[in-house]
Amino acid sequence: MSNELEAFLEYLKVSKALSAKSIEAYETDLIQVEEISKKPLIALDTLAVFQALSSYKNKRTLNRKLSAINSFFSFCHKREFVQETYKIHLSKIPKKLPQFLSFKEIKNGLSLIDRSTWIGRRDYALLLFLYATGARISECLAVKEEDIEEEWLHIRHAKGEKERMVPIASVALKALQAYLDEAPFEKEFLWMNYKGNPLSRISAYKITQKYLGVSPHILRHSYATSLITGGADLRVVQELLGHASLMTTQIYTHIQKQDLKDTVDVCHPMAKEQV
Repeated sequence: MSNELEAFLEYLKVSKALSAKSIEAYETDLIQVEEISKKPLIALDTLAVFQALSSYKNKRTLNRKLSAINSFFSFCHKREFVQETYKIHLSKIPKKLPQFLSFKEIKNGLSLIDRSTWIGRRDYALLLFLYATGARISECLAVKEEDIEEEWLHIRHAKGEKERMVPIASVALKALQAYLDEAPFEKEFLWMNYKGNPLSRISAYKITQKYLGVSPHILRHSYATSLITGGADLRVVQELLGHASLMTTQIYTHIQKQDLKDTVDVCHPMAKEQV
């Protein structure tokens, strides 16, 4: 690893306060380019970069690596490691709408849960909690009892180390209390497995797959979609989701537009007949 790359990774950790996983992703992508090129990143020009990445056919993978390279050279220019910098344009990728579930689909999945056991109550509470808060699964699994402040969730371990407060629907709070009242273990974290240990991401994934057929992240998309189609302001949704940029939140406006179009197609007479 070159000295410049080491300095860049330290900058991401200290100044940008990125998560360990994000820093690891940057490191992996950038080291791969150095290894393929057999030169330090700082010595590469755009042609050398494209030659190093020519084997990557997946545009999303390619764009991730190019974005990492752009960030690296921007950092090097600001630190005066290089006199000039360059920015490589990313490949255009058609926008893909996020998958989501309707409230009816979520209720149907919840109805399958046997709540006569504490494990069943946990599963029921977990699914409601994810849909009611829009929390990332990593944020959800890091929650402790003291993070539930009356009718609010205090998310302390957010992406980018940015804390936020999210209101919780009363039905989700009732389900959560019913689970906690029956849980047979002393606990540090809110969500536990059958042994009393913290619930893992894999176990959470299995729970959402079992009852809803989706990953936990789809419930976050469903939360945002419900808010947008219900008329919520985009900036409010951005704040609730903890997005650093409004651009990230704007993908949900495409769902809103489709919802409006579907409504017109069903309700407007000119959508069915020729004039």
